[in-house]
Amino acid sequence: MTPSLATPHGIDRDALVRVVEPVVLAHGAELVDLELKSDRGGWVLRVYVEKAGAAAQALSTRDAAVDLELCANVSRDLSPALDVVDLIPNAYSLEVSSPGVERPLRGAPDYVRFAGQKAKLRLRDPVGGQRVIVGILAGVADGKVRVSESGRTHEVPLHSVDRARLVFELTAQPKHVSRQKQSEKSKQRKH
Repeated sequence: MTPSLATPHGIDRDALVRVVEPVVLAHGAELVDLELKSDRGGWVLRVYVEKAGAAAQALSTRDAAVDLELCANVSRDLSPALDVVDLIPNAYSLEVSSPGVERPLRGAPDYVRFAGQKAKLRLRDPVGGQRVIVGILAGVADGKVRVSESGRTHEVPLHSVDRARLVFELTAQPKHVSRQKQSEKSKQRKH
């Protein structure tokens, strides 16, 4: 999968991917996304990676996550490779990380992979009068991503999606009570 790439004008995006992808693959990971943005301290090239095969196996964000050591190793090897090809004319910082639980969604395969999860879509063209839709992904059909929101299902043309990302929701988990504590509580109730 070739990720979309948010970069300023004048950067050869395909050439950048051709440099980054082999280094990422050599470390047992796959490229999820790249972005080159101006930040307060200057330019930042962010490289998002996950475990190799994560997209093909439709792994959850948790199962696809990479550790800090892998990110550091990719960064260590990628930095000199980028210096040699010199595709980015400005000084920049390199960041390599997992895309996280609120990862960006890039194209139909991601909408299918994360079906059943909550996402936020920002649209170029309004759908049902809305430019932002937050709901549960329900797959892709006929070039449209389906999103269920408050009992309604929106069919959003893929070309209308400007940006999309997963939405993390912290839910209360039931407390785990050990069998010993359950047994103690039962004994207390009987007396």
